[in-house]
Amino acid sequence: VFLTMAVSWVERVASFLRSPSRFLASTTAEVFLVELLREQRDERLTMLSPLCEHPTLLCPSACTGEETCLELMSVFSHCPPKYTEFRCQLLLTLTTVLVSTGCVSAHSHASRDFLELLLKLAQDTYYDPADVPSALRSTRAAACECLRELEACCPSLLSQHLELLNGLRQQENPRHHQALSGLYAVVLRNGVHLLARQAGAGPEGLKALLGGNAAVAWEAEPDSPALTDRAAPLPSVLGPSGLGPTLQTGPDCKELRSVLSSLLEESYLLTPLSQAALLHALTEVVAMVSGVSPAIFKAQLLRLLGTSKVCLFHCTLLMKAAFTDSLFSAEDEAFLLKRLVALCQHPQMSTAAQLFYTDCLVHFPENRPIGAADGGEALPVLLTPRLAASLVPTVFDEPATMLARLNVSALVHLEEHGAREGGAAGGGLAYLWEHLLLRLHVVEHGGDRAAVVTFFRASFLFLCHFGHVERHAADLRRRLCALYLRHCRLAPHVLNLADRAQDGPVRPGWAVALLRSLQGAAVSAGGDLAAVSQKDLHWHLRVLARVAEEGQIGQGSTVDFLFAVATAASPPSRNEDWRLGSDLLAVCRHLLAHPGLDALLCPLADVLQHVARHHGDTDVRDHARLYYSLLTALSREKLAGVLANGGGGANGGRQDNKRVLSAMVVENQDLTSALTIHKARTPVFHLVAKDRAGGWAEPTPAPEDDEPSAGRFAALADVCVPRLFREGASAAPPAVTLTLRPRAPYPGTLRCSAVFTAQDELTWHAALPDVHVAFRQLFKPLSVPASWGPALRLRAFERLWDDLFCGRLGEAELEALLEEHFAPFRVADPGDATGHRVLLFIPPGSHVLLRIRPQEDAVQFHMATDNWRLLPHVNDFLLSVTDWEARNGVDS
Repeated sequence: VFLTMAVSWVERVASFLRSPSRFLASTTAEVFLVELLREQRDERLTMLSPLCEHPTLLCPSACTGEETCLELMSVFSHCPPKYTEFRCQLLLTLTTVLVSTGCVSAHSHASRDFLELLLKLAQDTYYDPADVPSALRSTRAAACECLRELEACCPSLLSQHLELLNGLRQQENPRHHQALSGLYAVVLRNGVHLLARQAGAGPEGLKALLGGNAAVAWEAEPDSPALTDRAAPLPSVLGPSGLGPTLQTGPDCKELRSVLSSLLEESYLLTPLSQAALLHALTEVVAMVSGVSPAIFKAQLLRLLGTSKVCLFHCTLLMKAAFTDSLFSAEDEAFLLKRLVALCQHPQMSTAAQLFYTDCLVHFPENRPIGAADGGEALPVLLTPRLAASLVPTVFDEPATMLARLNVSALVHLEEHGAREGGAAGGGLAYLWEHLLLRLHVVEHGGDRAAVVTFFRASFLFLCHFGHVERHAADLRRRLCALYLRHCRLAPHVLNLADRAQDGPVRPGWAVALLRSLQGAAVSAGGDLAAVSQKDLHWHLRVLARVAEEGQIGQGSTVDFLFAVATAASPPSRNEDWRLGSDLLAVCRHLLAHPGLDALLCPLADVLQHVARHHGDTDVRDHARLYYSLLTALSREKLAGVLANGGGGANGGRQDNKRVLSAMVVENQDLTSALTIHKARTPVFHLVAKDRAGGWAEPTPAPEDDEPSAGRFAALADVCVPRLFREGASAAPPAVTLTLRPRAPYPGTLRCSAVFTAQDELTWHAALPDVHVAFRQLFKPLSVPASWGPALRLRAFERLWDDLFCGRLGEAELEALLEEHFAPFRVADPGDATGHRVLLFIPPGSHVLLRIRPQEDAVQFHMATDNWRLLPHVNDFLLSVTDWEARNGVDS
């Protein structure tokens, strides 16, 4: 029964590790975790794998992680020492769960108990290696590794135990000396880094750090930074961006120098990887403590300069970048550079090692750098063309090695060529050009894919360094076009080179010139389409689609080529090829967004119309019909918005993830929305009139008369406003001018609506608030010639004045009129020289005042009233009593 249960658990764990999500679909993480912890009591190594591989999945919270760690430590305490492998794996699992779930803090009992357990295991020291059981040695080694991992993930966690760790390192036997030395170096580096970041830190703080020996129970300083929740690992103080903090200690650093000297003297006992890690940590410590001279590494420098280990050589370069001439003399620098050149081509070195050393050449840390200090590629001054002559690329090099050597050689000979453009090239540049042509020759004669990729990468490197040499740049452009015509299948590589050259440090304009040449090469095939294969035509259209993205390149020849392809009668199978039709429409789609579309409108419309009518594939015809509708119905701005949102199909933009059973493309919802005019429920803006001073006038109230306004004004033309504004914005709103043509001299109301495009590229129709035209807005100056002066304008006024309310009556006729119609209402003496005055009272409370004044050949009627609605009636009355119409033949 036990064997059956064990096999069952092995299968369950294997099933979980294969697919955790599928396994947890039939159960929950909590249930599975409880079962795992229950089975740990049987000391099964297999049960720890799920917690090591997926700790956050089984322990999603810090609380769950802490409970799991407490349970695992209970298992460890009851596990007999003979189960060495299980105990070591259990320590690693505890470390993984603690770090992954974020339980390493002063408030976590599990983290404090586990740290106490690890330190206790690390202190079990035996002076006689023969007396140390192998089980205990393995457990102590695992404990040291767990402490180092905790310190790396939670910096300065063990900074309060530096004295304890130093004592263990000094009395430890050689079997564990390496682990404890590496652990001590990491803790020392993190502690110094944390101390240097504190304000006012000095030699006293450094002494306290080196002599720190807090209680093992981790309760000495609850508020210590080591007990708080940890952040990410501390950044490195070395490298291009390594501007770490500095600890000002003065010359009083005897304790630190003693510790560093002891670590360096014993470093030769460690493995190369451990030595490199130790030296890296100690280099950072010396770089942060100003009181320690870099000369402390002088004794180790001779051994490091002659090393053949990549990790130690890299550590040496880090030391040189950190201390420069404070540690490395000019002779050391020259020797190191020559050794680098030798290692780059050493036959015993692997390809990866050679590439590493070559990269070190272009990032060599000089004592007196004169190049760019931003971490970019710059060769050292001491690397002369003669010294680098052995690094020139050859056809026998591996692709990666050849590219690295080509880059170094190009940097070496870049200054040699100088500014000689069009003149005789130097020997180095001529050799590199010949090497590039040799690579091209291999590609032209059927080279494999590796040879093709290597050639185009080499071409890009050559252009990056020598793109300013017009002779070689133009020659390479011509050769690439010839290569494309011979092998059209290389179109993706050529286009990728153009894209990288356009985005990279290549001379501006080279990529556009290459695309223009490719356009000419592709269009030249249109003269005899019957001789062009189906695959080559496919690549020609792909190239033209990329060329159509460039606004600087004219597209007239491209449209002619498309028309030739669309109308070609042979072979008939092309007219039914969906792939070829899609490629043709892809070119058309890019042309729709081209800046020179206005010049291409008619020929492009002919192409789309022909494809929509005569192509054999229904899908292609539908897309062509759609593109034709977009081209002929939308403005440039609207068309650009539709294409940007993926309207029109298969070659750009977002697509609906709908599955259909036909070849028809599903109608795109975004395109449908973009082409539909939506109706806005409420007005989104309104029109406001300007006053005479240029400010915004108050809205005009609606007229009080009940007469309809229809027909009072002639119809207005549509007004186009390129850009609206939001209310409250700082920019002034756009101003438009409405030219009204009144058909009757009365105020009225304009009915307004707007069609606009919102920020979501959708078109909306909204009814705007009515615009009320006030009576004062109908006023205009008299329409007279501009040449009329004040005298003529005054004469015109007098003439009109005489015609308005001026009766042409004699004095006798005026007296008879007053006696007949106004005698009861006269209020002035008839002999008054100022004229006759008449006061009319009209119930219930209105008044009309008339002042009648005779002139030489006419009579003026001045009128005033407190009810303006009486004016039309008084006017009719005066016209009737004076019989002015009959006398003058004027139509009222």
